[in-house]
Amino acid sequence: MIDQALTKALHSIASSSAPVTVLTGAGISAESGIPTFRGPEGYWTIGSHEYHPQEMATNEMFRLQPEEVWKWYLYRLSVCRKASPNVGHQALVDLEEWLGDRFTLITQNVDGLHLRAGNSLDRTYQIHGNLEFMRCSESCTEDLHRLPKGITDKEKGDSLTAEELELLRCPRCHVWVRPHVLWFDESYNEKWYRFESSLDISQKTRLLIVVGTSGATNLPSLVVNQVLLREGYVVNIDIERNRFAEMALASGHGFFLQHSSSKGLPELVECFREAA
Repeated sequence: MIDQALTKALHSIASSSAPVTVLTGAGISAESGIPTFRGPEGYWTIGSHEYHPQEMATNEMFRLQPEEVWKWYLYRLSVCRKASPNVGHQALVDLEEWLGDRFTLITQNVDGLHLRAGNSLDRTYQIHGNLEFMRCSESCTEDLHRLPKGITDKEKGDSLTAEELELLRCPRCHVWVRPHVLWFDESYNEKWYRFESSLDISQKTRLLIVVGTSGATNLPSLVVNQVLLREGYVVNIDIERNRFAEMALASGHGFFLQHSSSKGLPELVECFREAA
């Protein structure tokens, strides 16, 4: 249920030309059946050693075990491909269609579900990359390439064929390609992860909707802080009260909706549209 104070804030934004930004994390994709991979699903065994995602998702591990890292990511990709966008994703498609150029979506998710649902690439900042793409591990070119069709979906324990190993070589310099994702031991940049663009839009945003993320990485935290510093409205939608909810409520111009994204987002978007 949207309370009166939030309804009033939404009405003021709806009747203006102010930008609206949405920041999403793993919570919205979890409702499509994609695990966060911070639980048991994320562990990966190499020999007798069990590695956690924070160890697998690093440039250091890729340098040591490129084939194992690819096997892990291709398994993750197969899970994402089996999932479908949910009503929370669709609500954001509806919001973009209504707001047009006033809308920006910043997502930490690498599953591509927002794009599959119908959000536009130009207005969707994939700040952690996209599992469907790869690039040269030595950056001989900055070009992104979609994963070749010859690479099949993987289950845990599946090996890569000789043909697949060849397809995971840079077509230009023939070193390993890497998944187009931001690793734990790497930093954001504009070229691949829209760092400056995200900060720029956060400085213009009048309403920020935060969904399914507690902000474990620094760019989402910077975005929320920028909006709050400029006294923009922040609405946090999550099944649990988290740091972003606390920040929003402490600011005096923020709100917390303790809902799943599939419940909270459609209600918020409907209330927003009714205000126009």
